[in-house]
Amino acid sequence: MADKPHPYISGTGAISTTISLLRKNFPSKVTADTLKKLGIAPNNETYVLNILRFIGVIDNDGNKTEIATATFSKHDDAEFQKAFEKVVKDAYSELFTLRGDDSWTLDDNALISFFRSADQTSDLVGRRQTSTFQALAALSGHGEIPAPQKSKGTKEPKPKSEKTGGSKQTPLVIQGNGNGQGQQNRDFGLTVRVEVNLPQAADQETYDKIFRSIRENLLNAK
Repeated sequence: MADKPHPYISGTGAISTTISLLRKNFPSKVTADTLKKLGIAPNNETYVLNILRFIGVIDNDGNKTEIATATFSKHDDAEFQKAFEKVVKDAYSELFTLRGDDSWTLDDNALISFFRSADQTSDLVGRRQTSTFQALAALSGHGEIPAPQKSKGTKEPKPKSEKTGGSKQTPLVIQGNGNGQGQQNRDFGLTVRVEVNLPQAADQETYDKIFRSIRENLLNAK
């Protein structure tokens, strides 16, 4: 079993999001609280920190290392990838010692076999270790970079309509002369239009109460 188990995380989008944000501004110290404020990997901050420690860009206390300073100061994408490639290669030295530069393009089965053998991990962990390495490899210029994680914003509610469910809208038109006499006196041409939203799940008693209230307060108002 390896002295330093290889890191993993379930959603590799958090890796590309983290690296992207750190390229813009790498704090002198990165902690779980830092990641929470940045909205990275909610409830999984420890996994991201383990990855950053493993590749050597923060120390055990979360402090930014000299390696991080030298690497993340590269503004040009090509220069950054080249520097980050060395960081990843050094961190996964056991894999590269065994498989050389072919490690960058090994298929899933080969990588899973390596990680499970090296760390005595389960199939699930081995697969996550593999996807984690592949995400780091992609950020080094070897493969397709995982899409950044999506922020969990508040979803706007869908408007209710008769087609999508919700309240059943039943227009009720009542004509009156404004004095509660219904249509008895037509020389005062006032039309009152009342729209009542009837809930679909309501029972007969509810409907009766609604129309009784309309009758008492609108039709027969004094």
